[in-house]
Amino acid sequence: MVEPAATTVVKKYGKNPFLLLVSCLLSLRTRDYVSLAASIRLFEHAQTPQELLALNAHTIEQLIYPTGFYRQKTKQLHAICTVLLKRFKGKVPHNEKDLLTLPGVGPKTTNLVLSLAFDIPAICVDTHVHRISNRLGLVATDTPEETEIALKTLLPQRYWSEFNSLMVMYGQNICVPISPLCSQCPLLSLCPQKGVTRHR
Repeated sequence: MVEPAATTVVKKYGKNPFLLLVSCLLSLRTRDYVSLAASIRLFEHAQTPQELLALNAHTIEQLIYPTGFYRQKTKQLHAICTVLLKRFKGKVPHNEKDLLTLPGVGPKTTNLVLSLAFDIPAICVDTHVHRISNRLGLVATDTPEETEIALKTLLPQRYWSEFNSLMVMYGQNICVPISPLCSQCPLLSLCPQKGVTRHR
């Protein structure tokens, strides 16, 4: 099975909060294999806020293309690095409140960084976690924010961090958005297949 991009980043670079933050931002509205390749290209040139700020916008755009909204992400990366250096001495903060003050950083990115970089229990709800949790009937929610709240009441805290990586990997390989591979799913007998209209 293909593993989540964030897992690959950790294996390759360790639990580096800055690199995880950047890779997560690059992954927004972009397939994992595209964002992972872009992250690795970028990290060959910059692995700290100082090094990234030393790159001009055109260079960053070339390195992270073809991630979605690559021009916007380039501006966002420069803005985040500036804030990290001015307010946090170049370090990625390790609490939800401060992470959410970084330009363009939302709950999904915040929870992923807290979980993978700092080993702080958090549930990162991306499109895979939201979709599969509803398909399995674990939750009945309309938004990722609602899914996060519901899962926090359902899952023991010790499983929060692992849940994302498992669901992402499953969502990329088996429980895909359109026509999931239900015939290969070991959970089929337990799954109500909510929202599934066509499957293989």
